[in-house]
Amino acid sequence: DRGGDWSSDVCSSDLGRRGLGAYTHNPSAFPPSSVIFYNDFAVAVNDLYPKSSVHTLLLPRSELNLLHPIDAFEDAAFLAATVAESEKLQTLVAKELRRRYGKLSKLDQARERVLNGEVELAEGEELPKGRDWESEVMMGIHAHPSMSHLHVHVLSVDRYSECSKNRAHYNSFTTPFFIPLDAFPLGKDDPRRDPGEEGYLSRDLKCWRCDAGFGRSFARLKEHLAVEFEAWKRI
Repeated sequence: DRGGDWSSDVCSSDLGRRGLGAYTHNPSAFPPSSVIFYNDFAVAVNDLYPKSSVHTLLLPRSELNLLHPIDAFEDAAFLAATVAESEKLQTLVAKELRRRYGKLSKLDQARERVLNGEVELAEGEELPKGRDWESEVMMGIHAHPSMSHLHVHVLSVDRYSECSKNRAHYNSFTTPFFIPLDAFPLGKDDPRRDPGEEGYLSRDLKCWRCDAGFGRSFARLKEHLAVEFEAWKRI
């Protein structure tokens, strides 16, 4: 694997529906701020239009990557390999969350005190594990992807980003329109196979964390999410 850094990409580029193919074709052509790692099976990148404070994509390089993910994941071997690489990326996202927010999190304070040299460990004593940041990372796909190349979203649960600009953006990650990776393969009668029929994106807005309702007022939801984001970081 080749590693990258976590500098933020701007959310202003228009790649077109097939734009992700450039990453899978030649990942070395992109800067470390874009490509997190790559190998023969997949490329991991920072999302250009993040919908959470940390939002990445896992892009398989298989010949199946132009299929709809619901169809591609019927292949058990391909699904297993995609899950393995997505979990690798999940671990990296969790480490980035700890790097950004660990000093604020109550659950990480004992660990932070050791790392800062405020507390010394006894001989044989292990570093406190602290907050389970991996549990704060979502992995999944959209029931109707916006890009042609198969991509798995691996992102923090906070859904807090300047690039989240409307109800559809938000609902695509807070309703069954977002299908967790561990739900695959989907059953033949699973309603998520027909997301338009279910109307997920047009549903009234609800806070992902406290379930408060905001109807169709995205502006009020955004104000609320800013408060929830600060509280979430400090758990």
